[in-house]
Amino acid sequence: RAYRLLLDDTITQSVLATFVGGFVYSLSAVILFHAKVYSEDAAVVVFAFTMVVVTLIVLAISRPSGLLTTGPAPKHLYLGGLLVAFYVLSVTIVAPKFGVGNAIFFVLIGQLIAAATIDHFGLLGVIQSSLTPKRILGIAVMAVGLYLARKPV
Repeated sequence: RAYRLLLDDTITQSVLATFVGGFVYSLSAVILFHAKVYSEDAAVVVFAFTMVVVTLIVLAISRPSGLLTTGPAPKHLYLGGLLVAFYVLSVTIVAPKFGVGNAIFFVLIGQLIAAATIDHFGLLGVIQSSLTPKRILGIAVMAVGLYLARKPV
């Protein structure tokens, strides 16, 4: 029964997917760091493996007919793939030199600022949500919490 409820609740699916994704990404960085597989070459291997896993997940959760009927994407959407590649490779290369916690700290701060900016101006077609003093305070509290949780270099 819970499985059926989860299938129908897209908000819960989104929350769980992003939480698990962030958790697993941090966990993978720690595992690779302790296994001493970090190098320039390792970043490429991690990225390639990530692409295989993402492809398998998309194929597993997509309806076959939906994959076959999707038309060509607008060219500007391919920028998303380049940005994901940059993100994965940069964190993979920076984490062993700067610390996994510190790397994730700056990723989260960057995401907070980007999300607030995108929402405030309604960029990229998202619903516009003004940056109110309450939202600014919430972001500041999150940033302070992230700062306190990071490791000194």
